[in-house]
Amino acid sequence: MTNKRPWRNAVSLLAGALLLAGCSEDRPTQVEKVAAAAVPGAPPTAAADEAAKNASASKVSESSELIEFTYSYPADAARIPELAKALDSDRAAKRAALIAAAERAKAAAEKNDHPYHPHSHRQTWQRVTDTPRFLSLSAEIDTYTGGAHGMEVFDTLLWDRGRRKRMKPLDLFESSAAFDAAVREAFCAGIKRAKAAKGIAAAEAPDSPFAKCPPASAQTVWIGSSDGRYLDRLTIAIAPYEVGPYAEGSYRINVPITGAVAKVVKDEFARNIMPINQP
Repeated sequence: MTNKRPWRNAVSLLAGALLLAGCSEDRPTQVEKVAAAAVPGAPPTAAADEAAKNASASKVSESSELIEFTYSYPADAARIPELAKALDSDRAAKRAALIAAAERAKAAAEKNDHPYHPHSHRQTWQRVTDTPRFLSLSAEIDTYTGGAHGMEVFDTLLWDRGRRKRMKPLDLFESSAAFDAAVREAFCAGIKRAKAAKGIAAAEAPDSPFAKCPPASAQTVWIGSSDGRYLDRLTIAIAPYEVGPYAEGSYRINVPITGAVAKVVKDEFARNIMPINQP
């Protein structure tokens, strides 16, 4: 007797392949998805969200005899329409301000027969963490507006997906004063360790502008996550001149979110914070 099973198996496999091919062809295109999200009754942001799903990182660079300008942000931010729009607006404003200042400086240099060096603004946004509720970004900004050297400063933002709103990490806490009190010991100790690592071990003179540990809230606070679910760590970025002369450069002080820090988080954000196993 002839074995017909192999033939039947082949027919079944072919039918399955054709079925899969048909399903693949029936899948909606990206344009169709956007159109479907824009029908009456759909959430007002649905079409924009769908269109932005495959957005890539954004970077604009410009170099001329007048300015050097770079501004970039990651795909994580590009895929949130409102946030991408805000960052694009910020980029345009920073570029316009740079050009205006550079044109004034160039005109003054030519009038006084001085050399002119291009003014610059380089800003890079990077992802700190991405949890189910929050996207946390940090920015490092290098600028030059004439003089002996440029300047390094920082920025921060926190996007709340639930409220579709841009925030600052400090907005999660009851107040700046409460935040400062909760992190002060770890923050000030971190500055001392960071200075010692640079070979700056001697205590500042009592009358020095750098003798006192500054409030952490006056610096740039970045908030992150170790597990991608809960916020549980802080990095406090300190620009030059804040805790030492320009030659010392900048500092980045890591501060854990302890139980004491978690206690001063606003109730509405408490479920998004996971303190480490410390007081």
